[in-house]
Amino acid sequence: MSTLPVITFHGAAETVTGSCHMIESGGHRVLIDCGMFQGSKTEKELNYRAFPFDPRTIDALILTHAHIDHSGLVPKLVKDGFTGPIFASAPTVDLCKVMLPDSAHIQEMEVEQLNRRNKRRGRQEVTPIYALLDALEAVKQMRPTRLGDWCETAPGIRFRLWNAGHLLGSASVELETTGNGKPMRILFSGDLGPDNKLLQPSPEAPTGWDHVVMESTYGDTDRQEVTETRRRAALKAEVKAAINPDGVLLIPSFAVERTQELLADLVHLFETGELPPCPVIIDSPLANRASQIFRSYARSLDNGGLLLRAFASPYVRFTESVEQSMALDQMHGFHIVISASGMCEAGRIRHRLRNWLWRPEATVLLVGYQAAGTLGRLLSDGAPIVRMRGEQIEVRARIRKLDLYSGHADGPELAAWLKKRLPIGGTVFMVHGEEKAIEGLRARLADSLPNERLVDPRLDASYRLDHAAAVEIVDTTRKPRLEPRQLGRTDWHNDFQGLLLDILAEIGKAADERARAKVIRRLRDALAAE
Repeated sequence: MSTLPVITFHGAAETVTGSCHMIESGGHRVLIDCGMFQGSKTEKELNYRAFPFDPRTIDALILTHAHIDHSGLVPKLVKDGFTGPIFASAPTVDLCKVMLPDSAHIQEMEVEQLNRRNKRRGRQEVTPIYALLDALEAVKQMRPTRLGDWCETAPGIRFRLWNAGHLLGSASVELETTGNGKPMRILFSGDLGPDNKLLQPSPEAPTGWDHVVMESTYGDTDRQEVTETRRRAALKAEVKAAINPDGVLLIPSFAVERTQELLADLVHLFETGELPPCPVIIDSPLANRASQIFRSYARSLDNGGLLLRAFASPYVRFTESVEQSMALDQMHGFHIVISASGMCEAGRIRHRLRNWLWRPEATVLLVGYQAAGTLGRLLSDGAPIVRMRGEQIEVRARIRKLDLYSGHADGPELAAWLKKRLPIGGTVFMVHGEEKAIEGLRARLADSLPNERLVDPRLDASYRLDHAAAVEIVDTTRKPRLEPRQLGRTDWHNDFQGLLLDILAEIGKAADERARAKVIRRLRDALAAE
């Protein structure tokens, strides 16, 4: 008797990061993505826990693209016993060769700093999620795969890749299982790029599916039509407004693709005389290494020639060493710094922000998605004061947002992509989105599929699939890793940091020592009452 396939959502369920979906069919297991959780500390803590499955039982892994929220836990998977092949497009493999070791380096560096603090505080030491050697071992298991070519991952399970238009090498995954008689076709969208992206063509995929797993990151967002002219005009306006003889324009940016797009457009505006040239510093070793990969694929990219000219521009330079990065604090005259990470959670942008956030002559331009609980989201939401490494910093810099460089399709583009995939016989699973985005996408898809076939799965939820339905498998004995209310939201740590800032502000407003003592007494009374 044949067994129906089962899909389980081990990440990017009711949240934007940690993408990881498992297909089980005919006694075999295949993962689509194995990404790192980002966002609040509660979500990021999942990266340190054991996987909710045994990595040794996984036959194969397919990566949609190289972004860390889709590939960042692959070294941990290998460390914990996965020995199977890792299939991905050739550019994704090349990018992972620099991104995964970089991720390991960041973890080792940050854990070393944390352990120094923990030692002073009398706390236990912690270990990184994985080390550099784990990342290098993971890369050895990667198998470059051409778009459109069928590949078998396990008996009865095969797949092929389609361009997703999101990032160099990004792909949607067409997966077919044949262990239940009639083949079942499932499409995993991966992250879908918007229309009129600078370097990537529009997404592609066939029609007619049993089930579709699709991203919903901007499902509730309706951008105005993004054209090359409009995008560059908006960037020009932001740069002109930021120009200050003693200032800087800081752009927190993902090191891969977003940085290269911004660089190409800035140099174009310099070349055409639409902006006065100024120094542009790419303060990210990862962006430097990723740019070398973009150079090698330039002929296959839209606007590849412009990108090569941008890399060669006399106004552009890359920092590599820590000393070169620290020297930026001594720069005079207006300049632009593009630095990772895009959500301001790690990397060199943290140092740049500590040095500039309190200065009114500085501008911070946010150009990508900011997950709940991140420093980038706090700045985006207008926080007047933030805390970084225990230090209170008043935000006097101008905080600006420019969504036209997003690597994700907006709500109308997502809906249009899905309508081109019809007919769909079963379920559309909406993943990789927060609650508002998912509900926004649900409303947009109401004229394509009935509501009961639009599902937003919980973390670690499993569904048995047939050709016309997906039935959730309820296991009351399994305790959820996180409750839905803990995903895609700020957590206790964010609340605690906010409370500290409120206390400091209240004490700061007190007129004298007696008034300050009164504030402290009220706080102690409140704690005692609890």
